Amino acid sequence: MRLDTISANPGARKDRKRVGRGNGSKGNFSGKGCKGQKARSGFRMKPGFEGGQLPIIKRLPTQRGFTNIYKTAYDVVNVGQLNVFESGAEVDAVKLVAAGLIKNGMNPLKVLGEGEIDRPLTVKAAKFSATAKAKIEKAGGKAEEVE
Repeated sequence: MRLDTISANPGARKDRKRVGRGNGSKGNFSGKGCKGQKARSGFRMKPGFEGGQLPIIKRLPTQRGFTNIYKTAYDVVNVGQLNVFESGAEVDAVKLVAAGLIKNGMNPLKVLGEGEIDRPLTVKAAKFSATAKAKIEKAGGKAEEVE
């Protein structure tokens, strides 16, 4: 057996239907219906095209994507902002609200590492970035994770 002698089984491959090649071949319209944009050669409708009407993707711009209902929103404070507290103080969400650094203590608190801290503080928050934890401990303070 050689590769040039292999062929498909009889009936496995069908010839394509030749349309639009005279009266004996599939009628006047060649399976494309009556006249119009869709009957022309080379027609391709782009995804989302609605015949010239403003597409729904443009009519509803705020509806794109989705909202993750399981996302946790954090109140965020940077370590550079913690210098308003006196040395050795214990800082938590309640004291940050009183100092005006966060709006209300409804969300869990996250401390980020932007800025410098120059005093030892005990900071209690739900989460710390790695740089924030390192800066607080370098200044002689403690970073405690609480629920």
